[in-house]
Amino acid sequence: MAANLDPVVRETDAFAMHMEEDPLLRSTIVAVALFDGTPDWDVLVDRMERATRLAPSFRSLLVHPPLRLGPVRRVPDPDFDLGWHLRRVAAPAPHTLEEVINFACTSGMTAFDPARPLWEFTLVEGLTEGRSALVMKVHHSLTDGIGAIQLAQHVVDLQREPTDPGPMPDVPPADRTSTARLAIDSISSNMSRTAAFAGDRLRRLPGDMVDLARNPIGAASRSLKVAGSIANFVRPVTHTLSPLMTGRRLAWRYLALDVPFAELRRAGHAAGGTVNDAFMAAVAGGLARYHDRHDQPVDELRVTMPVSLRTADDQEGGNHITLTRMVVPVGLDDPADRIRAIDRISQEWRHEPAIPYSNLIAGALNLLPQSVTGGMLKHVDFLASNVPGFRDSVYVGGARVTGFYPFGPTIGASANFTLMSYAGTCNVGVTADLGAVADPEAFIACLIEGFEEVLQLGGGQGNSSSRPT
Repeated sequence: MAANLDPVVRETDAFAMHMEEDPLLRSTIVAVALFDGTPDWDVLVDRMERATRLAPSFRSLLVHPPLRLGPVRRVPDPDFDLGWHLRRVAAPAPHTLEEVINFACTSGMTAFDPARPLWEFTLVEGLTEGRSALVMKVHHSLTDGIGAIQLAQHVVDLQREPTDPGPMPDVPPADRTSTARLAIDSISSNMSRTAAFAGDRLRRLPGDMVDLARNPIGAASRSLKVAGSIANFVRPVTHTLSPLMTGRRLAWRYLALDVPFAELRRAGHAAGGTVNDAFMAAVAGGLARYHDRHDQPVDELRVTMPVSLRTADDQEGGNHITLTRMVVPVGLDDPADRIRAIDRISQEWRHEPAIPYSNLIAGALNLLPQSVTGGMLKHVDFLASNVPGFRDSVYVGGARVTGFYPFGPTIGASANFTLMSYAGTCNVGVTADLGAVADPEAFIACLIEGFEEVLQLGGGQGNSSSRPT
């Protein structure tokens, strides 16, 4: 069933749009799906048409109300043209994955056209051995990683022969929105949100008063914890912890890596952690090696990590994350100690009292000059994210997906490391800012060493991690 278009954009997404006044802070996600053949074009077009009808945000525009009467709003695009968003090109010589990743990187550095919905998919045909690839470029306001996997279920099949997905959903309504209507809707929305917030506080007031009367010290303590937690979220960051990766420029390099999922999970469990802890420990070890190789040793680095706020009641797609900043140890020599330390730090942040208030915090940050908040983001050392993907192989238009490589935005940091699990393999995508990472080949070599060190905790025999070809 098609979802209704929610015109109200969350403050966290409005914050991302506000930051994009600086190109280094764009929130563009790029992913590359590699196929063992070439998907049937008509099937792909049909599935994408279906997906956009089921998720009308992919047929909508983000617009500012006149006179900034309210936050950014989502309105239907009356001129939506699937043919503009879904394209096909021939791979350039020598027709390898490297050319696809270079194309994806260029696409990721290119701004979206704000007059159209913020996504573009390109099928790259004619790779070696009859393969092809789908380069998917999406703005983070449309979806997070988990939401993207939910939407992908409307495009993929579980066997090579395409199945009949049933009747095509209706086209979502897309009337033109006048400036006057946009202003009226924004004012009405602001009043409704204010009334809803006030009503919620009034409903909670009796309980809060009883709690205060029964346990005044406890109530005061909880309030102080929330205030302190919010202070942690918005604390200014004025310098990078890395003495090496300090430069920033709009020049990126995409790098990819394959890691066996079962071995990484065993490594995490062997040290009392999770797959994500093992992933983070491997990245931390690789970064420590990269600093050592350039005679700039470092003990700690600052990382931004997403925390999912998605609930069972949320619609498919959409961006339901908040970003946390934490300092992680990279100088611990023992990878098991690194996993345990990262697990402890991550658990503390996931339970921060300020997490439920992240949308309100983003709304307050939206009132600050972009230069202030942008400066804070550029002093984060790196970003890392782990997205659970499909456990088994999936197909698109008769072609099997053999790899799915995600490349997240740096949002002002030196690099982004994103892991997508797929069919028993962790496909790791790295977005490296060349202003910070001057030696990308050494960078990926150190990252591989970091993973190999961690994998040995789970019985890995070495040479388990590799760059895809």
